[in-house]
Amino acid sequence: MKQFKQKTTENPKRKKETIIKIAIALAIGATVGSIKQSILISLIWFMIAIVVIIIYSLTKIRLNEYNRTKKMENSFPDFLQLVASNLRAGMPTDQALLMSARKEFDPLDKEITKLGKELMTGKEIETAMFDMGQRTHSQRIQRTVNLIVSGIKSGGNIAVLLEETATNARERYFIQKRAESNVLMYVIFVFAAITVGAPGLFGLSTVLVEVLTNVLSTIPEVQTSASLPFTLSRIDLPISFVIYFSVTFLIAIDILGALVLGLVTKGEEKAGAKYIIPVVSVSLGIFFIVRTVLLKYFAEFFNI
Repeated sequence: MKQFKQKTTENPKRKKETIIKIAIALAIGATVGSIKQSILISLIWFMIAIVVIIIYSLTKIRLNEYNRTKKMENSFPDFLQLVASNLRAGMPTDQALLMSARKEFDPLDKEITKLGKELMTGKEIETAMFDMGQRTHSQRIQRTVNLIVSGIKSGGNIAVLLEETATNARERYFIQKRAESNVLMYVIFVFAAITVGAPGLFGLSTVLVEVLTNVLSTIPEVQTSASLPFTLSRIDLPISFVIYFSVTFLIAIDILGALVLGLVTKGEEKAGAKYIIPVVSVSLGIFFIVRTVLLKYFAEFFNI
């Protein structure tokens, strides 16, 4: 009944979210179409908005799954320690597992409860624990479960095995945290490069192109037969193209840089997906700030 209620409550939420996303895409397409006064442009921007929203939704789902897996990995050693204590107190295996399903282990407590119910219905402990490891979608938990299952099959003491496994898992967690602190300088360097260095250089280059375009447009064309090492001519490159080019490359660099940050800090590229929106926002903000400041400075010397 609880699962049915959860499904019935989740379906209306998903429908509302879908309707809101479609409404946002329609609003973006209608706004841009009204500005450009073109139905084709409105449809193009509507499709672009739909694609961006789909990518954002998929990224959010993957991030939620990743955060859920990390929470279970962090609470798994405490769960093993608690199960070992219950077994030493004389509880049977299924009861020891059920009594270890604490709320502070969320979302691992749901998998623990399901594991205990499977054991109470007669399922073998090796199969039940292996299935639980598969449901968590965590390689670390699956490896730990495989180690426990192999120890159970060999006839070892389950309580001692669980305590040693929990201790090793905690030590591995502390080593990972120490490694993350050691790579802090690399994280700062990458973050500064993609949020300050690249936007500043792109902003400077766009201003330089705009200044040269305006300066060269005022130089009269002089025909001469002398062979000069260089010639000055008008630049026909529109500044809007340069700005769009710079913004596109900045967004691409920021996405790749965010994935690199996730790889350096957490060991997985998908861990950096949560940095994409903040990094892109900061990078584009600095890009336009640099452009505005430099244009105001050069406006005193050139007619821009």
